[in-house]
Amino acid sequence: MNAPHPFRIEPATERDVPILLHMTRALAEYEKVLDKVTATEASLRDSLFGTRRFAEAAIGYAAAEPAGMAVFFHTYSTFPGRPGLYIEDIFVEPTWRGKGLGRALVAYVAGLAVERGCARLEWSVLDWNEPAIRFYRGLGAKPMDEWTVYRLTADALAGLAAEA
Repeated sequence: MNAPHPFRIEPATERDVPILLHMTRALAEYEKVLDKVTATEASLRDSLFGTRRFAEAAIGYAAAEPAGMAVFFHTYSTFPGRPGLYIEDIFVEPTWRGKGLGRALVAYVAGLAVERGCARLEWSVLDWNEPAIRFYRGLGAKPMDEWTVYRLTADALAGLAAEA
């Protein structure tokens, strides 16, 4: 049996929006894409806690200190005919890395996935992020090497949408 971890994981609330934005920016800085962050407290508040909620978030606390987050949303797969959960972002403050908080955050989302009858839990990792890759493999996760992610943004997205 696993020993309990010293962290508390809670669903994020609207009052956590400044924490979520701070951690999003810190993650983007680590990933060397801080210039790509256009999220604001208002946009996070609307998309996470507004009328139509597009994602969920959890905050990991070390005592009373917010020390990490996970942002995730539902997906769907026709093959199993069941939903899944996708972790969009997972972040642990540098002082708390290597102490079990990342595992606790992923375990929290995995627990929700099982509770909700999901067939899978997925996420992406940058090819160069060896510490994260080692961490995910240590959880028992397997890379989906045969898949390539494609993305439409900005003008390409708008151009294609105009054809609808």
